[in-house]
Amino acid sequence: MERKLFKILGFGVDSFNKEDALEYILQNHGQVVTINPEMIMNAEKSGEFANVINSAELVIPDSVGVELGLKILGHKVPRIPGVEFGKELLRRCAKLNKSVALVGAKHEVIELAVKNLKNELPDLNIAYWHDGYFSDDSIIKTQLVEVQPDLVLVALGAPKQEFFNFDLKKQLPESVMVGVGGSFDVWAGVVERAPEIYQKLGLEWLYRTVMQPQRIKRIFPTLPLFVMKVFIERVFGNHA
Repeated sequence: MERKLFKILGFGVDSFNKEDALEYILQNHGQVVTINPEMIMNAEKSGEFANVINSAELVIPDSVGVELGLKILGHKVPRIPGVEFGKELLRRCAKLNKSVALVGAKHEVIELAVKNLKNELPDLNIAYWHDGYFSDDSIIKTQLVEVQPDLVLVALGAPKQEFFNFDLKKQLPESVMVGVGGSFDVWAGVVERAPEIYQKLGLEWLYRTVMQPQRIKRIFPTLPLFVMKVFIERVFGNHA
């Protein structure tokens, strides 16, 4: 299975559907970036972050904003929410007897997430977990290398989780590592996903914004500016 990437504002996004993306990364290992407009806009200002994204073994469109942007550029790529992608990886690890590690969120959140995941997936081998409140990344990475998990899910928020995984994959070349943002909060049950109708319509972001008004500062003006820049790329720039 070969990758086919479509460029959006200079960043490649994989064209896989969810099933093929799962199969590809489990076969090839490495870092998965669950990309959204905010990350792309930040990476445009940071060469270091841009390098992390462009070096990832898999880049999936986590948000409707990226899905829309690709559609504007003439590419139909299905959105793959990171929370769903991460959960399906856990299911497959449980089935295949592969070990997993979770890093991130508050202590009480990840503790509850671990408990819920074990109840839901009794065969899941969670070999390591740690909250996201640590000052020295190297200590956590050393512990992860000692455990040698097949899958590492990191919920530190972007771009911190992407930098963490970028460094970690050099030490765990046979593992899969994914930045999963707020997924632990969902699995812990402290944050609810949007109703299914919002998910199907690609309006989960709207539901979350209504429920958490503080998110408005993150979305605006980033999302409108992102869409405007994609339109400009469509008219004046080159895309593949």
